[in-house]
Amino acid sequence: MHFADGEIPLDYLGYVRRKGLWLVGGLILLALTGVYSISVGAVAIPPIEVLQTLLGQGVSDKWDAIVWNVRLPQTLTAVVAGAGLSVAGVAMQSILRNPLASPFTLGISNAGAFGAALAIVIFSAGTMQSSVADAVTVTNPYLVTGSAFVSCLAATAVILLISHVRGASPEVMVLAGVALSSLFTAGTMFLQYFSNDAQLAAVVFWTFGDVGRATWAQLALMAVIVGVSTAFFIANRWDYNAIDAGDETAKGLGVSVERVRLVGMVVAALVTAVIVSFLGVIGFVGLACPHMVRRLIGDDQRYLIPGSCLMGGILLLASDTVARLIIAPYVLPVAVLTSFMGAPVFLYLILRGYRR
Repeated sequence: MHFADGEIPLDYLGYVRRKGLWLVGGLILLALTGVYSISVGAVAIPPIEVLQTLLGQGVSDKWDAIVWNVRLPQTLTAVVAGAGLSVAGVAMQSILRNPLASPFTLGISNAGAFGAALAIVIFSAGTMQSSVADAVTVTNPYLVTGSAFVSCLAATAVILLISHVRGASPEVMVLAGVALSSLFTAGTMFLQYFSNDAQLAAVVFWTFGDVGRATWAQLALMAVIVGVSTAFFIANRWDYNAIDAGDETAKGLGVSVERVRLVGMVVAALVTAVIVSFLGVIGFVGLACPHMVRRLIGDDQRYLIPGSCLMGGILLLASDTVARLIIAPYVLPVAVLTSFMGAPVFLYLILRGYRR
């Protein structure tokens, strides 16, 4: 079939249209989930009142305070954290050409947790409270994030070294992730052993990933880092598509595979460090969401990256909403729920890989 110069094939237009419709549908679903998440809780607020409050037309000062001071920052934090963990996961899976790669399975999240705990306990970057609602209040977010980032970089360097020496096969990466997770978990336990009672309770509570503890300032920092990192990954989408076809193919197309892999892993480590340092460890979001999106729209990084961001925001926001309602009036940390959901997905991916 021949096409005139400048003419775009109809099949390709249909392909692009389907992907675009899926992304628009995901954006709408995310918005609806956000409104519902804000409306439910110990104090139920009708969704229409939520919209009016967000538009500055609220009729109740009580509802205004609940929406703006409690539920809106928690909702936005869930969206930003879910998008950040998912985009880090999809980048790692592409860069390492490993379907089991994610910040959690490779031990990078636990490394960030160790670095953040080190800053909080040893360098006094956080104050220890007796309240269950705010066991740790970060007073120096830059020190905490920097310490978590250094730890994440150390784990990332080990992963890159192993992938270079032994290859990035799923089996090797899973074993490396188990080893790194064990190492940094042991480091965190070491800190806990030499902590006093208040510090011990605070660090244990902090390691339970929860999106409800971020302030507006911390949310702004996370949003900036996640936004810039996502833009970076989208700008390199063609390189990741080439790497998906194999290192030799990518090099033949002019892609500097080693540089793309190194810089991409560093950026993914930064995203993970920022989220972990403020929210704790939230597992399996970065593993499950990219695979869910692949099932829907395929492997094309042009759509997979933004689609994974949307799916991550939807999944973590929905999980946080369920966690607040499942044993109400008590609030379950969202990391407990995501781990329950993510473990079967992880096992399924391992079993599917062996069947191949």
